[in-house]
Amino acid sequence: MGEALKIITDKTLTYNQQLVQLAKLGENTDHTLVISPELKKAKKDAIICDLGEGNAPFRPRYICPDYSILMKKGSEFLGLSKPKDLWEACNSLLIMYKHVPSITTFPVYLGDLDVLLEPFVKKMDRSEAKKCLKLFLTHIDRTLTDSFVHADIGPKDTTTGRIILELTEEMQLAIPNLTLKYDPKLTSDEFGILCAKCMMKTAKPSFANYKMYAKDWGKDFAIASCYNGLKIGGGGFTLPRLRMYEMAKKAKSPEQFIKETLPFYTKLILKMMDDRIGFIVETSNFFKVNFLVTEGFVELDKFTGMVGMVGLAECVNHLLKIKDPANGYGNNPEADKLGQKIMDKLEGLVAKHKSKYAAAFDHHYRLHAQVGIDTDGRENSPGVRIPVGSEPEMIEQIKHACMFHKYFPTGVGDIFKFEETWAKTPEALLDVIKGALNNGMRYFSGYLANNDVVRVTGYLVKRSELEKLDKGQQSLNNVSVFGKGARDTSAALDRRINK
Repeated sequence: MGEALKIITDKTLTYNQQLVQLAKLGENTDHTLVISPELKKAKKDAIICDLGEGNAPFRPRYICPDYSILMKKGSEFLGLSKPKDLWEACNSLLIMYKHVPSITTFPVYLGDLDVLLEPFVKKMDRSEAKKCLKLFLTHIDRTLTDSFVHADIGPKDTTTGRIILELTEEMQLAIPNLTLKYDPKLTSDEFGILCAKCMMKTAKPSFANYKMYAKDWGKDFAIASCYNGLKIGGGGFTLPRLRMYEMAKKAKSPEQFIKETLPFYTKLILKMMDDRIGFIVETSNFFKVNFLVTEGFVELDKFTGMVGMVGLAECVNHLLKIKDPANGYGNNPEADKLGQKIMDKLEGLVAKHKSKYAAAFDHHYRLHAQVGIDTDGRENSPGVRIPVGSEPEMIEQIKHACMFHKYFPTGVGDIFKFEETWAKTPEALLDVIKGALNNGMRYFSGYLANNDVVRVTGYLVKRSELEKLDKGQQSLNNVSVFGKGARDTSAALDRRINK
């Protein structure tokens, strides 16, 4: 059976999901981009992966429009004037979202919703505002059917932020993903506790270390997709990744890996990124004619390339000949030290590379701890995380994360699964989060073990939706199929339960 016919006859795919897969199939018939024999071999050996970006990237992978322009001026291309009230503001955003592309075809960043909408919310009755925002979130969940769709709130306590938290608990939606930009000096304890409580009930919001991200990006940063740090008004051109375990199999020793193997494959992925970004900017029409560019919602210079990696744990354990992951990376000082050496080397290699583009970042790309994909199995844990099932006690896991989160301006995070008691003590949970972020953790996520909405590797799914797929039924959320694969092949939902 041909690939197109497989897609057309797959009963678990919705019409939209078929459309996206058929479009990707068509894109991959183009071979304008030349791939070197070395890169072909690296891809065949599964060391370098393009994360499904396709042969002819015709738009940046991740786009983070400056939606404040829409609130101030409207959009000429979309025929939208400056909104005068909350109903018009939400309507304008919903219209614009349909026209913001990404690797998933859906917008990966919906804006800092509380900042955007608070001026309108303040002018109306709270119950009316809540009704409007409920319809707004319902529309997003039913039409932007992908859990990589992401919105932000914070760091300040707002009426809009509180209403969004209330609705998040009431509606139990997996879309959109949600992050609190958290700074204990700017975020009240009362609001932080509300966010911690909501996270226990709905697996969101996650807590982003505001001071850490602001230092790397400036105050106008976005958290998009899973947990990706990017510049508002810019985004990420491309995100290929290095699969570190497969790379480690090419080296005979840790020393050879650091001196020879890692530099060889890093050079390949950086050249690959240069070529792909050149195609996006110079060959495709996005930066030439798209209204997001011509009306100033995004600027070319504010985009950068994201160098992804997965499987540091398995890489280190293989190089040190550690068979049992419970005795390796994350539970073994020698393994952790080697992990830091590898990351120091990789960070240095990326920092030395100069790009023609990414002008706002002195023409440099930035590292990303990629969350993995459903076909990775147990050989490549997400980013720099400890393998599922081998996590130490929570405080030790946090300390470990703090050693590695500094390397990843464009995103890294750890996930903690909690027993029901934590939902009754959100004050204690906030204290844990404060300590983690104060000691260098970049991004903290959590959820209750018995939730329907759960966090898989960075995105959210509903267990009830996975059950539909198990029965051969369709799921409206595109990401459910990834969640099912991650559950089945890498035990992504079997994390240690913190009691």
